[in-house]
Formats: sequence, structure tokens, C-alpha cells
Amino acid sequence: MKVIRPFGPTIAKASMSASLVKELNDYVDKTLIDKKKTQELDYGKMLAGNVQQEFLLDKEFTVLSGWESFLKENTEKWIFESTKKKITEFKIIDTWIVRQFENEYNPLHSHGGHISGVGYLKLPDNYGETVQSNKQENYNGNLQLVHGSRNFLSPITLNIEPKVGDFYFFPNYLMHSVYPFKNKSAERRSISFNAYIDNSVYNSHGRQI
Repeated sequence: MKVIRPFGPTIAKASMSASLVKELNDYVDKTLIDKKKTQELDYGKMLAGNVQQEFLLDKEFTVLSGWESFLKENTEKWIFESTKKKITEFKIIDTWIVRQFENEYNPLHSHGGHISGVGYLKLPDNYGETVQSNKQENYNGNLQLVHGSRNFLSPITLNIEPKVGDFYFFPNYLMHSVYPFKNKSAERRSISFNAYIDNSVYNSHGRQI
């Protein structure tokens, strides 16, 4: 795990094992075949995304697959490295899949709970070119994290190009968005979560010396 502070709050980057990525993708593919289950797990009406499909992971799979353990263990490391405090509580509120296709996007938004995160299970080989070929940056398909107000020595955005297996942890209030991409035959598949930790840790400010 790597913990960075590009602006106010810390952000943690962890790596999902290839076997965990495969198990999660297999779960998604199997769920997509079962139309009734897909409808039962549908979560789109609760989320901000303008994307093709968003659905929950069922709780039994979350535990048996090791997904809950991955989130808990990495949250513990991130919070301790950031605050020097050990959490004793970790409760997943919800965890869900986002299936995004060409021209779809997720507008600027934040989450509920105390902590959130997003990771990547399946990605396009390319996200398409910029409309003007002379642009220095191409943000197609990127995750953008936003915090604070722009000023001298004070960046407010962090643009992240997704990679399969990468997972990012951040506080629930951190504003973020996802850019659309240009690729008619590709899916951008991600997994997210919200969770509660100890109130005493979440509500503490500053670092004790």
C-alpha cells in the first residue's frame, strides 16, 4: 500500500491480487446472466452515475470471496499510517459494481459513511483520442479527485488513469468524478464501497504527538 497526500486528506493506493480480480469479474459475469438477480441488486437509482449499469454485491459473496477482508485490512493500514490510530470497527454499508461504456460518465459527487474507495476490474485497451489532436493531456476515462480551492502551492485535483487491480481509498466527503471515453466496443468496469469506522477516529482532527 502507498499513502499519498496530494492535497488536504490522505489517499491510499492498494493492489488487488489477480485471483481476487478474477473472482470479482466472474461474479459480475455470472450475475449478468441472471436477469432477475441483476434487477434485485440494481443500485442505479441510489447513485450519481450516468452509466449503463450499477448493482450491489450480495453480502455472502462479499465475505466468502475475501473482498470484505481486503477492504478491512487495507483500511486499517491506511488509517494507521495517516493518523497513528488503530481502528476497531469496520462496517461495510454497501459495495457495488459500475459498468461504464462509451460517452457515459460519473458527475462530481461524494459518498456517505466515513470512508469510500474505487478499484478497477476491466478496462478498455484505449480511451480514444482528444477532439483536438494537439492537446497535452487526455483525461478520457480518468478518475478525478477534487479537494479545496485552487491557489498558489495548493493543487485541488488529482487525475488518475485506471489500471486493472488498482484500488484507491479516500474519505467519504472527497469530491470525485469520472470522465467519459471513446471506445465503442469496450467496458470500463469498477468496484466501489462505503463503510463506517470508529466514530472516535473519524471525528478526531489533527495528529497526536
